[in-house]
Amino acid sequence: MPKKKKYCRPSWDEYFLKLMDVVGERSTCDRGRPGCVIVKDKRILTTGYAGSPVGLGHCDEIGHEMQVVTENGVTSQHCIRTIHAEMNAIAQAAKFGISIDGATLYIKFTPCYTCAKILVNTGIKRVVAKVRYHAGKKTEKLFKKAKVEFNLIEDKVEKYKKQ
Repeated sequence: MPKKKKYCRPSWDEYFLKLMDVVGERSTCDRGRPGCVIVKDKRILTTGYAGSPVGLGHCDEIGHEMQVVTENGVTSQHCIRTIHAEMNAIAQAAKFGISIDGATLYIKFTPCYTCAKILVNTGIKRVVAKVRYHAGKKTEKLFKKAKVEFNLIEDKVEKYKKQ
């Protein structure tokens, strides 16, 4: 009789990253479809995904709202119709009175610099990103200075489809 292969449970990071991917399936902008899960003591506190403000049209319905942005000397186009996944997760925590101080944030790609500053001020102590954001170097420097642990799972840059 063949030996049965031993089941290997996912690590906590693998588990929460898988959940983050599922949350991201709710995103209403096809530029990455990011999800976010905020966790403390191995318990989910809140989630978020990229989507327009409540009651307003979504990219998937009415198209992108593109804006030229220059970050770290690199000029690119960004969709500004949606609220970032991590901002939505923080907004949910605030709305329902959930403290995220000392928590870990799981996100599809390195947070943008604006989101990174907000994360530092909310007390997030650890950020786990699946892949890099193309303009994430400044974020990584900020996290280091602010003593926010940053873990990158896959050292590749997220690519968007051309608009």
